[in-house]
Amino acid sequence: MDAVLRNFKLIPCPTGDSCTKSNCPWQHTRDQDSPTAQAGGGGQDEDGPRKRRKVSSEPAPAPAQPISTKPEPSSTKQPVSPPPLKRKVPPLPCHPAPPAPVTKPAEPSLGSVTSSTSTTKANQDVTPRKATPQHTTPQKVTPRKPETLNPRHLKSAAPAAHDFRYKALKLLHDQFHRLNEELKKDAKDDEKMLVLSAQELIWLALDEEQKMATEKPSIYQNVIKNRIMVYKRMTPGQWRDERVAERQKNQTPATPGSKTPRKPALGPPKIVETGLTPEQEVEFLTHLRTPIDKLAQWGYVPTSPSEEEVTKAREGEEASLGYEVCDRCRTRFQVFPGRREEDGALTSGGKCLHHPGRAYYPERTLGDFDKPARRYRCCQQVVGESSGCASGNTHVFKTSSPARLASLIPFAETPANPLAPKDRAVCFDCEMGYTVRGMELIRLTATSWPDGGELLDVLVRPVGEILDLNSRYSGVWPEDIVNAEPWSAEKSAQDQTQKQEEERAVKRADPKSRKKMQIVSSPIVARDLLFALISPDTPVIGHGLENDLNAVRIIHPTLVDSILLYPHRRGLPMRHGLKMLMETQLNKAIQVEVEGKAMGHDSAEDARAAGELVRLKVQEKWSTMKGQGWSLVGGQFVPPKGAKEGVLSEAFIEEGWVLM
Repeated sequence: MDAVLRNFKLIPCPTGDSCTKSNCPWQHTRDQDSPTAQAGGGGQDEDGPRKRRKVSSEPAPAPAQPISTKPEPSSTKQPVSPPPLKRKVPPLPCHPAPPAPVTKPAEPSLGSVTSSTSTTKANQDVTPRKATPQHTTPQKVTPRKPETLNPRHLKSAAPAAHDFRYKALKLLHDQFHRLNEELKKDAKDDEKMLVLSAQELIWLALDEEQKMATEKPSIYQNVIKNRIMVYKRMTPGQWRDERVAERQKNQTPATPGSKTPRKPALGPPKIVETGLTPEQEVEFLTHLRTPIDKLAQWGYVPTSPSEEEVTKAREGEEASLGYEVCDRCRTRFQVFPGRREEDGALTSGGKCLHHPGRAYYPERTLGDFDKPARRYRCCQQVVGESSGCASGNTHVFKTSSPARLASLIPFAETPANPLAPKDRAVCFDCEMGYTVRGMELIRLTATSWPDGGELLDVLVRPVGEILDLNSRYSGVWPEDIVNAEPWSAEKSAQDQTQKQEEERAVKRADPKSRKKMQIVSSPIVARDLLFALISPDTPVIGHGLENDLNAVRIIHPTLVDSILLYPHRRGLPMRHGLKMLMETQLNKAIQVEVEGKAMGHDSAEDARAAGELVRLKVQEKWSTMKGQGWSLVGGQFVPPKGAKEGVLSEAFIEEGWVLM
């Protein structure tokens, strides 16, 4: 307290020499004239020297002296030590506020800013100055912390054991290091910036592994295995293109107000180069055939049902009086083929309230020991809490029994066809809708392989009355059938290449545009058109071929199913979707939504996608076989001595391939 009061001795007393207080804490001229002040220089007192205060480099105005008639002694001209304080001292309650001192504005000096509060007259109005805009300095980019090659800790439950994650991360990093070194050797001056440092390679491997572990935990092991094999077969040129695309994506400024994509952007599309001619690729398909004779339990029909089985299925259908179980809401209802006489209804039970998305178990979070409740993918509601988030006009059903399918349309084996070309395979895909006879064929598409040219694409009038076209998935809408033209051989004989180019140009200009199609009178007519393109030796390619073959009622001996070429790690009946395989294997997006609306599947797009996946497998399989000693002699694949020609084994289908 004493130290604070001593500071008041440096400030003149507000009342001047008229102050009558004996112990006034303020400064008076009589104190400066005293012998004690002259002897001590005014900077010390009886208690000894005081600590010097820190003073800003900005010059402080000298305190104004009160107006006095007496001449000031020479001691007041000497500098005061310590210098006066810059801050304003509030007046004590017992004294009035001192008058504002009148000072000259200080001369501006380099690196200093003059105060705008200085005035020349006390009563002069001060014009407010415009605020100077403050320039924000750019924020410093925090350098990324160095990391070691060890899997990162995840907030959610780890999709695999730490040993597996570490081994996969190490293999992924090894491929990055190999490609980076090869790029470094051949890098030109403008490509040296694409070469990554050792720490950047570690960051890249950690980012890739973490991305797969968090975004696709349920299929993490299979996805990272495939990713490792992708980089293992990648060339330095492809690695350079990927680095360029990644650099451009990072340098592209974000548009203000733009929405972030729901999914991460895919990398550059993978280019498939088998090193074989189209005819040789077709010949190579013998090494990728799907043996369906042992897959009858999974929906494949290797032989046609007998007459006794078909008769028994018809009798059971008649005994059921048309009662079925809804395929969407599991409600029991009745169907009326030919319509009910009293009201013309096709089904009973009213509208169908259901969940279009499948139920799943969410991933457990860290520290959550309770098993999470099952939820629907369509609305994220808990199973059992809601009867449905979508509504259909009627209930629908489907059947998978071969005998019952044959009771409506009999199965037929592919007949001999000497006119079918032998230098091509055929990719085909079907779309189905719900009728009073179950799920029936409503569109059939066939494309040539490996070039992808269109061979056949027609709509099909089903046998029974239509209940639901299943447009959300089939991509066939009511207006497509209304606007379809009857099929004719003359129109189908037009130049398909020119027709496809025109359709693609219209599609690019307007993504919502619908293709004008032709329609055939029945599924049997559509099957005969397909038989005209193939023979028993023609490889037929597709994704989930058992559904398409059963819809057309075909038994074909030479099949290549992409589902079995890319098996699920849990084995059948678990399988990977075509859309997911195209994204993970080829970095291509199919079945995309237009302006947030599901337009349904395009059977032509799906057929070509299955063909591209098969070409990728041809590339991988042929590369492996060459390493085992196989050779190509005179257009024939010759095995090494002592080796046997093999096809897709059952063990490979059930177990998949292991991490190398």
